[in-house]
Amino acid sequence: MNPNQISKPLNNAQLISIHHLIDEVGRRQLQDFGQINSDIKPDGTLITECDRWSDKTIVEGLAKIARGEGVLSEEGKKSIPSSSAYWVVDPLDGTTNFAAGIPYWAISIARFTNGQPETAFLDIPALKKRILAIRGKGVWLNNKPLKPESRLKKNSDCISLCSRSIKVLQMKPEQSFPGKIRLLGVSSLNMTSVAIGQTIAALEATPKIWDIAAAWLILEELNCLINWLETNPKDILTGTDLTSVNFPLLTASSEDQLKKMLPWANALIKEN
Repeated sequence: MNPNQISKPLNNAQLISIHHLIDEVGRRQLQDFGQINSDIKPDGTLITECDRWSDKTIVEGLAKIARGEGVLSEEGKKSIPSSSAYWVVDPLDGTTNFAAGIPYWAISIARFTNGQPETAFLDIPALKKRILAIRGKGVWLNNKPLKPESRLKKNSDCISLCSRSIKVLQMKPEQSFPGKIRLLGVSSLNMTSVAIGQTIAALEATPKIWDIAAAWLILEELNCLINWLETNPKDILTGTDLTSVNFPLLTASSEDQLKKMLPWANALIKEN
């Protein structure tokens, strides 16, 4: 994206304020869960009044916590801000699960500096789990540090696919898929599942910048590999409208897993 002047990291007071902001939004989402109707957006995806309220609350909250830093969000402005540091927000990732009464969705907030996520928050309200990642400092789950070696001890053989990448199974019928398939229905959590050892790889066909923002940093801080299959988000310039821009990717826990999945990922991109 746009490497402008260097911005200062968030201070302790700002980090605490963001935690409080996420607490407020999470409480409202749990209150509305299973009791709210959804509408269909022009792109065919679902939206609820809770999505809109969550987006407005987070955007307004960040404006007070980090003054002068722009915000790009799924339900708001979708162009890369011109400020040297800016935020990318998905107020409710997994609206289909949320609207259907499936207790698995996330609040995703990431602060970008020099074109990359520098601080990321990923909260799963229904599971009472919150991940914080800070570039160069690590990742914490509910205030407990996560380490790459703890991921590798889980010995998972599951691979996460999104609903639009499941068609790869029809493209290579002569080959066995290299893992047990999981469809979680939440882009950010599909990717993060690799970082925390629930899966060994994840393939996302059409993620938007707000889907990948927080997960991107969590993956990198836990030494997972990301293969951008088309557009590298680091190359997007200030002012670019990302409403319709996808960032298909393959992420894996190791070089070996990445190599096993690459033929499938390439088949998906070739088909699209």
